[in-house]
Amino acid sequence: MNKKVDLTNAEWAKSELSNGGDNCLEVAFVDGVVALRDSVDVGDPAAQVLIVSRKDYELFTASVRAGQADLLP
Repeated sequence: MNKKVDLTNAEWAKSELSNGGDNCLEVAFVDGVVALRDSVDVGDPAAQVLIVSRKDYELFTASVRAGQADLLP
């Protein structure tokens, strides 16, 4: 998806299971898409942000919940 998304006012959230750590995946729902970033990169203007469609995000999180993303032996 090639879409410029303004993240200036994004409200980033992370799992309550993160225990307030600084090495977490953060998510923001903005303009019909979902933005994902590493919380370590907060404040870094050069940090990478992954933008996916809301549908793709929902499919991904559903597969994780179903155990389909268990990659470790």
